Amino acid sequence: MSTEKHTIAVLGGTGAEGSGIALRLAHAGHHVILGSRDADKAARVCAELRQRSPAASLAAAPNAEAAAAAQIVFLTVPHAAQQATVREVQGALAGKILVDATVPLVPPKVARVQLPEGGSAVAAVQKLLGEAVRVVAAFQNVSAHHLRDLAHAPDCDVLVCGDDPEARQTVIGLAADMGLRGVHAGVLANAAAAEALTSVLIAINMRYKVPGAGIRITGLAST
Repeated sequence: MSTEKHTIAVLGGTGAEGSGIALRLAHAGHHVILGSRDADKAARVCAELRQRSPAASLAAAPNAEAAAAAQIVFLTVPHAAQQATVREVQGALAGKILVDATVPLVPPKVARVQLPEGGSAVAAVQKLLGEAVRVVAAFQNVSAHHLRDLAHAPDCDVLVCGDDPEARQTVIGLAADMGLRGVHAGVLANAAAAEALTSVLIAINMRYKVPGAGIRITGLAST
């Protein structure tokens, strides 16, 4: 687990995945700001999450303000809103780590892999932001259902992809804080595999009627 506590913005923090990530990080002792375009909804979600973890340090703010105040920023918005959200906060991201959990799902066929032009959703983010921002892709394959249940230890690993090894290690530490094992999965281009796996896991969930199938990497020593 990481010993340093961070101020972390979760953009899209009112959604299922974003609020689950926010809850786990805040429960671990980080100060978490839920970024949203809907201030009232963000305040309601903060109140709900505090009921699950009364000691959690949580706040709500518009996306740009949340990103400006944070040391690390999570992007958990739907793929359709990814580019617009990144542009909205771009000026606040220089020198920071951006953790992109975006999955390029194309409704209604969300159980079919449909990667965007360029190979992955995160590739477009890194291209837009340039080298001033260390972009890491992670958490695409973790069930929101399990993240929001603090009594449940998610039975899955987190593939962490990024071109900066130090930034990857920071995100692996955050995953450990959340009760998950992060795994170095190589450069950012490899995130295409994690993004594609989400549709595979959705198909498995549908076929076997389970709420949150995950992945485990075998052959590694316990961490």
